[in-house]
Amino acid sequence: MQPINHNVIQDGGTPIRLWTKGVPVDPKAHDQLIKASQMPFVYKWLAVMPDVHVGIGATIGTVLPTKEAIIPAAVGVDIGCGMMAVQTTLTADDLPDNLRGLRTELEKAIPHGRSKTRGRGSRRDVGAWTNPDNSVKDSWGTLVDDFNYLTQKHPKLKNTNNLTHLGTLGTGNHFVEVCLDETNQVWIMLHSGSRGVGNAIGRYFIELAREDMRKWFINLPDKDLAYFAEGTEHFDDYWFAVGWAQRFAFKNREIMMEKAIKALRQIVTKPFDAAVKAVNCHHNYVDKEEHYGEEIFITRKGAVRARVGEYGIIPGSMGAKSFIVRGKGNEESFCSCSHGAGRVMSRTQAKQEFTVADQIAQTEGVECRKDSDVIDEIPAAYKNIDDVMNAQSDLVEVVHTLRQVVCVKG
Repeated sequence: MQPINHNVIQDGGTPIRLWTKGVPVDPKAHDQLIKASQMPFVYKWLAVMPDVHVGIGATIGTVLPTKEAIIPAAVGVDIGCGMMAVQTTLTADDLPDNLRGLRTELEKAIPHGRSKTRGRGSRRDVGAWTNPDNSVKDSWGTLVDDFNYLTQKHPKLKNTNNLTHLGTLGTGNHFVEVCLDETNQVWIMLHSGSRGVGNAIGRYFIELAREDMRKWFINLPDKDLAYFAEGTEHFDDYWFAVGWAQRFAFKNREIMMEKAIKALRQIVTKPFDAAVKAVNCHHNYVDKEEHYGEEIFITRKGAVRARVGEYGIIPGSMGAKSFIVRGKGNEESFCSCSHGAGRVMSRTQAKQEFTVADQIAQTEGVECRKDSDVIDEIPAAYKNIDDVMNAQSDLVEVVHTLRQVVCVKG
């Protein structure tokens, strides 16, 4: 038996179990949790992770177990977003003293960011491939038949960034990092999802669910809790589409990791192995799982599966440590843990409160961008990662503690 390390609240709906001791919870997030708990198909209770904060439809940092229904907005629009990390046989001594060259090589190898003037004239989007190489095309070859099937039924999804975004990073909190663990072993870690095509799928089906609610005169605590009922055509189409997007996201991370390793080899000529320990896990997704003797749908919106012995990744912010963890299989959390530190303020607020000087100070020792466009990712915009880890000590155990020395942001 795991020790009880969470609070339980109930306010007219199913219970809400919160692993938030010692970490702040925004009152708006609390209100959003109450609304989600009122949905009649929630199974047993909501499980809330310590990184919880306001999202669309459901709070980020929430495990939403449901029977015979799925809420597309609870899965979100960054379908299959998640983390990948590999440990190498290199140590800190094998890295150059000046890491600017390594950061530049990573930035050249992996498209990242987004052109503000994309689509105008002949200028391409810096965050997409102009001519995808064979590794990208080969991976797309495993996805294209199902994509064609999906777009035959839903033609609006065809004209999306799909092949050109496979193996690319994106923007916001997505990143590629070179890290050192507690023994100074070198790791590569990255964070991304299903990119433009996943975003299009998410938005399309969220709106379709809203239309279904209007069609059937179903009143909701929040319009973003619109759902598909199992057994309906739209449910089946969404289940197919979301599964495809999650496979896209998984391959997206694999391709980027291959290119990041290749970039590292351009800088470090010493031979090394880069698959000593590899973890590739979603933290925005839905899947079928068995819990308490029943097969149900588990939506993890900003949460990682943490079954007994299962490895996961919990990153901090640009200037904070990250963790490779092993699950304890705590059933009360539906075998889950947090997906990161979690924001304590919006991106807009962070840009209003902090300066470039703050960003430089808080990312000291990390080779990364230190300009006004990344202030929204400043470490102070996130919860304290140590407090987050303490709050979920009954969910995971720490296997490795990482600190980044290079960070590439979109």
